[in-house]
Amino acid sequence: MKEVELHIKNMLCSRCVFLVKEELKALGIKVVDIKLGHATIKKPVRVTQKQIEQKLKKFDFEILESPDKVLVEQIKHATLDYIRFTEKESRKKQPKHVTLSEYLSKKVGKEYTNLSKIFSGVEGRTLEKYYIRLRIERVKELLDDGQLSLKMIASKLGYSSVQYLSTQFKKETGMKVTEYKEKLNEIERESLHTI
Repeated sequence: MKEVELHIKNMLCSRCVFLVKEELKALGIKVVDIKLGHATIKKPVRVTQKQIEQKLKKFDFEILESPDKVLVEQIKHATLDYIRFTEKESRKKQPKHVTLSEYLSKKVGKEYTNLSKIFSGVEGRTLEKYYIRLRIERVKELLDDGQLSLKMIASKLGYSSVQYLSTQFKKETGMKVTEYKEKLNEIERESLHTI
């Protein structure tokens, strides 16, 4: 069996890791290590790269070949981590204030200007726009949950004010937060991997 490194797009949660692992095992592949966006496998000679790609494509996963695309996937994972980090810090009495650019540079190990340039080149939009969309989807998730007030959500996600969150929400979704809350059952949220 040959050991192979796979870089996999759209693995954004622990369920994705489980699903990819199960699909690879179904092909007779031994999974040596697997984590978000990456798998080390021992592949029987009879299993082709095309078979792996087709099996994973059924669940909207994609094998990445280009180093820039691999880097963009790392940036996306780190950006999601940053949102979680911000939420965790918001619960502390003296939270650490770390900017997105500082966090990504440290997490990915490259200067933010380079990350931003590569991200824009591959994705056709800025890294900042991507972050805003992710953040708004997280706001929607918290609104859907119904456990927190808008003020608490703003604080949890590091918005400077409820007004700023509301303005950004309207700009991104085309509706006010109150309109969104009224139509919760009618609106489908966007999956994070499609953002």
